[in-house]
Parts: sequence; C-alpha cells; structure tokens
Amino acid sequence: MASAAFEDIADNFEFLDDWEDRYRYVIDLGRAMEPLDEGLKVAATKVDGCASQVWLVPVIKGQGAGALFTFHGDSDAMIVRGLIAVLVAMFNGLTVQAVLAVDAGGELARLGLDQHLSAQRSNGLRAMLERIRLLATATLEEV
Repeated sequence: MASAAFEDIADNFEFLDDWEDRYRYVIDLGRAMEPLDEGLKVAATKVDGCASQVWLVPVIKGQGAGALFTFHGDSDAMIVRGLIAVLVAMFNGLTVQAVLAVDAGGELARLGLDQHLSAQRSNGLRAMLERIRLLATATLEEV
C-alpha cells in the first residue's frame, strides 16, 4: 500500500473532471517540489530510459528491511517533474520492505496514468520505478 500522501493525490484525482485538469495538477505537484541541487545531477543519479533528463537521489536512514526510504528527484520536463512528485508521495517515508511491497503499477492505474501517458512518458515512469526498486533492494542487500 502506498503512503498517505499518495492517497491524498488519489483523492484529489477523483475530484478533477478531465485529464487537462489532472495534468495541470501533476505539473503543480512538480512545481511545489524543492529543486534538486545541481551538484546532485550527475551520471550516478541519472535515470536511463527516460526521454527527459531525470535524476533520483536516495536518502535511506537505517539498515535492512526497516530502513526508512526517501528520495529526491528532478527533471527538465515539468510533467515528468510532476510524476516524480507523485512517486515521492507514493514511497517517501515507507520502510524499504514496504517500498518493495507497493504495487506501484496498480497504484498508478488508480490514477489512470497508465492510460493517459504517452509511450515515452510511460517508459520513463517504468524506468523511475525500476530505479526506486533497485535502490530499496540494494539497501536490503547491504545487511
């Protein structure tokens, strides 16, 4: 199950009547995020497989399955920055074990994003989800 912050986004999506409003909402979520420090926009944090420039930086506190997972991200495309904000809401504050248990595809399908993103954006979103899973998995393997 995703975090309470993601549930708030899902609730807000239900109140928005059309996809133009939903896209604006996602973009507004991205605008509200703190920009990533330019020094963190390096090859090691860049997400391959995205049409836009995307960087994800993990901040994991603790070790093993109970470690708390958070990450920060940024993109040069506003809609992608908004998608990062949705993922931040979905995963931040969960344990790494809970991150790996989230059915991200199912959660995003609740928003209808699986049907309303272009193929390139969908591929980029999958690449970001894969990076998040890899970061959480690596934390488990460090123990």
